[in-house]
Amino acid sequence: MSDPSIADSLGLSYWPTEGGGIGGLLKCRVEDFRVEEVSNTPALDDRGRFTVARVTMVNWESNRFLKRLSGACGISRNRVFSSGLKDKRAITTQLIVIDAPRSKVEAVSIPDSSIEVIGRTHQKLGMGDHDGNRFTITVRGCCDSECRPIDAKEAMQRVNSIRKVLSDSLGANAFPNWIGPQRFGSTRPVTPEVGRAVVEGDFERAVDTYVGMESKREDEESQGFRSSWREKKDPAASLEIVPPRLGYERAMLEHLDKKPDDYVGSFKTLPNNLQLLMVHSIQSLAFNHSLSARIKDGLDITAPTIGDLVAPIQANGRLDVGKMARVSESNLARCVRNCRLGRLAVSGPLPGKNSDFATGRPGEYEQSAIGTTSLSDISWIVPEIPRLTTSGTRRALSVPFRDFVVEEAPEASETLSERWGRGPSEGDRWHPDGAALRLRFTLPAGTYATVLMRELMRSPLDHY
Repeated sequence: MSDPSIADSLGLSYWPTEGGGIGGLLKCRVEDFRVEEVSNTPALDDRGRFTVARVTMVNWESNRFLKRLSGACGISRNRVFSSGLKDKRAITTQLIVIDAPRSKVEAVSIPDSSIEVIGRTHQKLGMGDHDGNRFTITVRGCCDSECRPIDAKEAMQRVNSIRKVLSDSLGANAFPNWIGPQRFGSTRPVTPEVGRAVVEGDFERAVDTYVGMESKREDEESQGFRSSWREKKDPAASLEIVPPRLGYERAMLEHLDKKPDDYVGSFKTLPNNLQLLMVHSIQSLAFNHSLSARIKDGLDITAPTIGDLVAPIQANGRLDVGKMARVSESNLARCVRNCRLGRLAVSGPLPGKNSDFATGRPGEYEQSAIGTTSLSDISWIVPEIPRLTTSGTRRALSVPFRDFVVEEAPEASETLSERWGRGPSEGDRWHPDGAALRLRFTLPAGTYATVLMRELMRSPLDHY
């Protein structure tokens, strides 16, 4: 699947404003993408059951790190709690709550990480409990739409121009709240297809897809492994050639090797939050397509129209979906005013078994998105794994960013990524002689930095 077709399938084909962007590549070094969680420390009490720690991970996938941490503490992975999954190729800092003695946590040493014990608490952390994330992101190889390099001055002018146009059309420091490409896999969009199989009750297809779906940019060893699985469906044979880094695939196949045809059990070898992510991904497709259709047709995403569903914005930037209201002729003016003041937000669907959809013109876009993503006949009930059954919810169509700073980044003193070393390929939009910019900003929890960077860069999806 080509990058434009992947973007189309993920509902990420449009921009709300005109502008050439700055092109470029992200994550040329691990240090080029930094995330610091914004959160309140749980109430501390020396008599608490749990240990609270601030963890910094360098180039760690969150679930793999937490599994390593739980193993070092001698506990189940399910006894380690965090409020969010962070980017892998990055330096990330977040709070972790561990159901283990302080002494055990303090004794843990894991490469490429630091663990600072803060104290004890009675409280766990749940997904989304943090308020937001602070990002420091470097984009390298800035260029124009013809892939000609641009200098830092021009690149910063382009960034500020796009910011102004976004503010003029959507409100100060606001941008469309698309669900970013990493939710799906920008070069191997596997999670929504696995999620589709799960909500349709076809766990054999879910496992086959997760293990076998080909990728645009995987190494030859991984491509050969996935090709072998697609052709032979032989767990034992595939286990002989599975690359070490594909630990989840290995666990799935080891289960099938011991219990042939137990595809539900094979799927359940994935971490619980990753299983849920698969279902969230197929919900996310519907949201993105609904938002894209609305933007394509020029319907405002920050000011509601009759039939829209709006909800209050909480202090942490999340929607209070329990107080959702439908916009009618009688309350339209009041809803528009409160949306402009930042008190309410227009919402879009993350469908489930109890979904509430907009009506009127907004509802047409939402129903069209459900049809486009082939979700019309889905019940969203997963009897094989009931915790994956979803009621559905709503998500703000636009979201604010704050504390924005853009500046020229110094040249990297060490070797950049292998992709950078190979140089641009056909269809890429970056140039090795282009400027490097460093951008800093803060986003609410659940909002994707790569989506804001996409607005500024206008690069293909696999550049993020």
